[in-house]
Amino acid sequence: MAASTRRQLSLTAFLMRHGHHVAAWRHPDTDLSSPPFEVIRQQVQSAERACLDAVFFADSVALTGAPSLEPLTMLAALAAVTSRIGLIATATTTYNEPYTVARQFASLDSISNGRAGWNLVTSDNAAEAANFGRDRHVDHAVRYARAREFQEVVKGLWNSYGDGAFVNDKAAGRLLDNAHVHRLDYRGEHFSVAGPLNVPPSPQGRPVVVQAGSSETGRDLAAATADVVFTAQPSLAGSQAFYRDMKGRLAGYGRAADSLRVTPGIFAVVGESVGEAQDKFGVLQDLIEPQAGLALLGRMIGNFDLSGYPLDGPLPELPVTQDGQRSRQQLLTSIAQGENLTIRQLYQRIAGGRGHFTVIGTAAQIADQMQQWFEEGGADGFNLMPPALPGGLDDLLAQVVPELQRRGLFRTAYEGSTLRSHFGLPAPD
Repeated sequence: MAASTRRQLSLTAFLMRHGHHVAAWRHPDTDLSSPPFEVIRQQVQSAERACLDAVFFADSVALTGAPSLEPLTMLAALAAVTSRIGLIATATTTYNEPYTVARQFASLDSISNGRAGWNLVTSDNAAEAANFGRDRHVDHAVRYARAREFQEVVKGLWNSYGDGAFVNDKAAGRLLDNAHVHRLDYRGEHFSVAGPLNVPPSPQGRPVVVQAGSSETGRDLAAATADVVFTAQPSLAGSQAFYRDMKGRLAGYGRAADSLRVTPGIFAVVGESVGEAQDKFGVLQDLIEPQAGLALLGRMIGNFDLSGYPLDGPLPELPVTQDGQRSRQQLLTSIAQGENLTIRQLYQRIAGGRGHFTVIGTAAQIADQMQQWFEEGGADGFNLMPPALPGGLDDLLAQVVPELQRRGLFRTAYEGSTLRSHFGLPAPD
């Protein structure tokens, strides 16, 4: 394929404690003895040497799988040992308060000199409710209504300081010009917040906002609020349809098409040959424990207990989830029905990519797929999902990223210093 001369890919690395495959922790090369931060630090510094746009950390405020570090605390530490790579973390709008989230991410943005990004999500894990004094999880519609207000408050707080707010006149005894310091005085159904925020803005103006919902309400929220969308799309046709839909919604919110980057996840296993890549993937597949695979599937398909159904029987008909991600439920159900998969086959199918685009092959084959999606209207970039750490990410950075660079599809050096500049996003209003 010919290299693109019009624009370049955005590449982020989506890092989990041991990797994305549900059996990653059991892999012979997975480091279980080193402190978690040391493993992550080394991986993030490797990603920065490869000039990736950002690293991304999901979050859950309940135990689901391996314990993990609170991401904002971790990103503040990573900001001190990196200088260019963007730092994106999840903070749920369901079990947080907007003033706290605005303050935390604004502080991270200042600490990192403009490299912070907030992944705005509504909690899809019903187990989180009990950790916050609730008998049941918040209903889907309420979660998204709360999220829309939450984002309005956070963005308003991030705009607390106008041009000229910081006078810094020692002789006159004036630190701030209060005429340029804005109270928010927000009053809504879910929140009442006075403001202003007590954290100054960063070099990029405000943190980049990322959104990952793909349901109808999630897409509307992203079109109205997000700078970047992470999405699970297993096929090019599906990703093209999602891409057209998201770009088409922007005009309704007074936004230009280039104000939003669409970056599907990609679970890639790379080898010097196809056989080597398949063998690497096979090692992980053979390590799947049925209980872990079933638990993963049950949570991802809407927080349902599937333990009462035969593993080698079909996926049962499930009601529309009120607790989980409806878009992911629809995606996984479509995969099961379209490929006539049993429950066991379905959890094996998603054990690595979890419903995301999955490629197993050589660096050239993986780059071919990424280039096709990029050039044929399916993506502005990709969120790399390494199967196991450290080897999975090391392989992608050593083999796939250089192949994309040779094709002129990805940078060989950072041109800017902020996350907004890495993504090629316009300055915020």
